[in-house]
Amino acid sequence: MTRRLHRRAVFALVSAFLFPLVGCGPTRYQARGATGGYSETRLAEDTFRVSFNGNGYTSSERAEDFALLRSAEIALAYDFPYFVVVDGRTSAALSSYQTPTRSTSSSVLVGNTIQTTTTTTGGQTYTVAKPSSSNTIILLRSKPEGLSYEAIYVANALRAKYNLPRLIAR
Repeated sequence: MTRRLHRRAVFALVSAFLFPLVGCGPTRYQARGATGGYSETRLAEDTFRVSFNGNGYTSSERAEDFALLRSAEIALAYDFPYFVVVDGRTSAALSSYQTPTRSTSSSVLVGNTIQTTTTTTGGQTYTVAKPSSSNTIILLRSKPEGLSYEAIYVANALRAKYNLPRLIAR
């Protein structure tokens, strides 16, 4: 009975660590929730900080793209056709977990000697990187000199890249 309880405890522990990773895949384009997503903070009438947090299966490129996509959508929502990124940052939060260690022993009587063999499994450490990207953007009514983004173009290009429904130009 104790061995059965031990197996269940080990299974529950491993499931608790692996379920969040195995059960989902890369973070979808969505408002921030338990598995990540985008959020924004309005800093001024025409200025926002836009963030996207991914899970352990999300690439840095995807996190950057989704922060940029959300930036374009905010510009469009406030009727600004252009925006500039005045500060962009990408990072990754690292976390690690270790699988439980399990040892199994077997003994064999050979003549007058008992030979015992012990096999140990588990104990591996896994590191998970969860990328995030943040842009501080300024929304613009007309195209400035220098680098700027056309919101509808960026939104439709990134939506096509990730097989999301296309936006209709206003």
